[in-house]
Amino acid sequence: MTGSTDYTIAAETEGGTVVIAEVAHVDLTESGAIAHVDPNSIEVETNIRTVVKLDPAFVASIKQHGVLQPVLCRRDENGTLTVRAGQRRVLAAREAGRPTVPAYIVEGDEATVTRVIEQFAENEHRAGLTEPERAAVFQQLAFEGLTIPQIAKRTGVKRATVEAGIKVAESATATTVVGKHAVTLDQAAAMIEFEDDRDALARLVTIAEDSPEHFEHELQRQRDQRERRERVNAERASLVELGYTVVDNPPQEDGTERLSRLATKDGEDLTVDHLTGVGADRVAYVTVDWLGEIRTSIYVRNFKTYGFKKRPEYGHAAAPMTDEQKAERRTLIANNKAWDSAEVVRRQWLATFLSRKTLPKDAAAFVTLGLTQHRHNLAAALSHGNVMAAQLLGLDKPNAYGTNSVDLYAEQPGKAAHAALAIILGAMEDATGRHTWRNPTGRDLRYFAQLAAWGYTLSEVEQIVIDAKTSATDEHQDTEPENFEPDDFEPDDLDAA
Repeated sequence: MTGSTDYTIAAETEGGTVVIAEVAHVDLTESGAIAHVDPNSIEVETNIRTVVKLDPAFVASIKQHGVLQPVLCRRDENGTLTVRAGQRRVLAAREAGRPTVPAYIVEGDEATVTRVIEQFAENEHRAGLTEPERAAVFQQLAFEGLTIPQIAKRTGVKRATVEAGIKVAESATATTVVGKHAVTLDQAAAMIEFEDDRDALARLVTIAEDSPEHFEHELQRQRDQRERRERVNAERASLVELGYTVVDNPPQEDGTERLSRLATKDGEDLTVDHLTGVGADRVAYVTVDWLGEIRTSIYVRNFKTYGFKKRPEYGHAAAPMTDEQKAERRTLIANNKAWDSAEVVRRQWLATFLSRKTLPKDAAAFVTLGLTQHRHNLAAALSHGNVMAAQLLGLDKPNAYGTNSVDLYAEQPGKAAHAALAIILGAMEDATGRHTWRNPTGRDLRYFAQLAAWGYTLSEVEQIVIDAKTSATDEHQDTEPENFEPDDFEPDDLDAA
């Protein structure tokens, strides 16, 4: 590659080679010359980057676009070119089968100190695009008429990330978040739905930065909390229209009692029909119970004024809860809600996991375990037609004639292993519930440990199952929650009426 040369730029087409341009007399003996060189003819010099990682996306980009930035090469006295800066580009070009790479050829200093300093400077001071800049790129390409699949193919970025980037670019809130915080485009796009909820948004940002592996769990918890608030607010609004005084907490003042504990002066159970003349002293408290259902409790202030009295069984106040009981109750309620949210995330993960083309190497062993140690769960699932397995595989539920979509799925070539694993996973998943974190069994432990081994990130409440391994047994228990106030088990006052 020394001496005076005619440099030709050409392209291969179906009709043959087409010359695009000719550059006469490129002098490669002159320091600072740029030439297109066969990457296989360039030697890789000793580099401070001792481990070279050529990720598939980088190689694919080189294969599609070529090396866009010239590599820095030094020519020795024998005319041999060695790459000083850009070894990843050279190696990727070799792997991608590129015929040439652009090389900026200089007179090299063979001194080790010079080499190390130059390589350090070249690697240390480079910066990639920021997340807002990436989002703006995707938005601009979409504006130019490219579809999301086309953008993903041309840039080598996943479709979901491209779609998220466009959403972020169109949202002032999301753009601000990615500009100020260490969050991904996917995370920022998910936060858009909470841009009017500052508390939820702040919580999601904190989790994204501090515990990104738990982001999906926190996102689902925030969605569930919002859904519960919306249901409570709708019920509260309906009660206000009916003339009730709606309160944020159960009233505790003297002379106030819950409707279900009152009777008329004749001893009849009091109902809402008896409250037509009570007016503003009809008080309603709306909450979500431990089962996730809306509960409306009706109270009557100054009940004696209206001729009402306490029912005999409620003549004496119940013993107050201790601080320990209150703490246990709060934990129970919080973990029950957390479990519901984690269940949504876990089943979405399982559906994605089962859509993989290749299953884990130990999948067959887990199926065998399901057929033996988890046979009771499997039998229960089979008796109901593998509904959960069908759900995880994205199939229809069994129809009225008993036709099982999982059976039909398993008949497809190459799908039998996926169907078998889905049946076992569906059986194990169907056996879980809020009782699982309270009374984890040995089966529960093995199930969640296996999911974690396959890459699922356990939420805090699911981690309880793993942490309880010393006391876990194979006996399935499903006890009722303890330390609830009697009021919590009384029927909804409106329903009871």
